[in-house]
Amino acid sequence: MKLIVGLGNPEEKYKLNRHNVGFTLLERLAEEIGLNFKNNSKINGLVAKGDSFVLLKPLTYMNRSGDAVSKALSFYKIDVENLVVVHDDVDLKFGETKSKVGQAPAGHNGVEDIIEKLGTKEFQRVRVGVGRSTHREGVESYVLSDFTEDVLKTLRDVSLGKLIKD
Repeated sequence: MKLIVGLGNPEEKYKLNRHNVGFTLLERLAEEIGLNFKNNSKINGLVAKGDSFVLLKPLTYMNRSGDAVSKALSFYKIDVENLVVVHDDVDLKFGETKSKVGQAPAGHNGVEDIIEKLGTKEFQRVRVGVGRSTHREGVESYVLSDFTEDVLKTLRDVSLGKLIKD
């Protein structure tokens, strides 16, 4: 069994933010395979369960994602090596993805919190490029700003389906 976690912030005002690309892609994956997210208050997250995987959108906000991830691993009795975390990355071109096991957080606070709570970085991370601002705004302002409709349409080409088949 795999735990596939999309990182994001739960409030409606964050729904279209670049920082919420993990939520966005998990929602699309669930929709494609006919699953619905349900609140699981024991782990403080929204969960969609398949036969061989669990999709999780933590409700703990980005910077405290480790709480929900840790609880979900325990609740579903999933080993950390079967954890996949999907999150935004400003160092990758928009729509580009990279996947690797054992990476340092590279300044991503949500990933840093997961590593801290689990005591290991030995899990798979799927980094999804959101690009870097061409304006002088800071990284935080940029990732908390919304995607445009055109950009959201191109996110449809990013597929997570292979994650549940591996």
